[in-house]
Amino acid sequence: MTEPRTNGIDRSAIELGPIDVPKASDVLVNELRERILRGEFAEGTALPPERELVIQTRMSRTTVREALRILEVQGLVRIRAGRAGGAFIQRPGNETVTSSLSLLIRGRQIRLAAVLETREAIEPICAQLAAKHRTDADLAALKAANAPIADPDSSLADFLQANVEWHVAVATATHNELIAAFMTALSHAIYASTENDGFIDAEVRQVTGRAHASITQAIEKRDEAAAVRRMSRHVHSYAAAVAKVDKRTAIVVPDTD
Repeated sequence: MTEPRTNGIDRSAIELGPIDVPKASDVLVNELRERILRGEFAEGTALPPERELVIQTRMSRTTVREALRILEVQGLVRIRAGRAGGAFIQRPGNETVTSSLSLLIRGRQIRLAAVLETREAIEPICAQLAAKHRTDADLAALKAANAPIADPDSSLADFLQANVEWHVAVATATHNELIAAFMTALSHAIYASTENDGFIDAEVRQVTGRAHASITQAIEKRDEAAAVRRMSRHVHSYAAAVAKVDKRTAIVVPDTD
């Protein structure tokens, strides 16, 4: 069979494979997301109504709705129903990082030991930064969170909640938003996995209360070295105690949404 030729040029060697064409909704999402992240829209700014977006973008109403739903899931717009409703710009917050990390831990079934190792690596630095940057309001939050922990009559649920709040308060006192968001997710993952009377007994409560009080004192005095040393000892002791009673290879973190 004669090979196809055009003006004496052999065209048979030219081959084209399938070309992936992005979905229209993805194109719109990428455009709006970049403009939101660049700060072109103030938080709370209302996007045009759906019908107006259809006219402006020349995309279908289905495409526009799908794009807005994706942006809502990503935490970049808030959609309100009703006559005064619509899509409103919102900037990513700490809950975005917290949600993503929680999904990673749950979805990948991260080992409890790995989560505890991560905390051992990070939280002493949190204590150091907290001692350096804390405010009077930060100290008040730390002391308020430690009160139910030191109370022997508090319920297990109250103890665990206060425990999370204290560790989150340490991270918040760093005044580093990324650290605070990361430690919030990590703390929820750890304490959700140890919510049982078999591990949290009276002795654990007492030891935890003393450790928290000691670390809080170092943060209050702005003693960075002591804060690092005491937090390191605290999180390492906790990890060792958990390892003795918990033989799981993975943890399941409840959905806190």
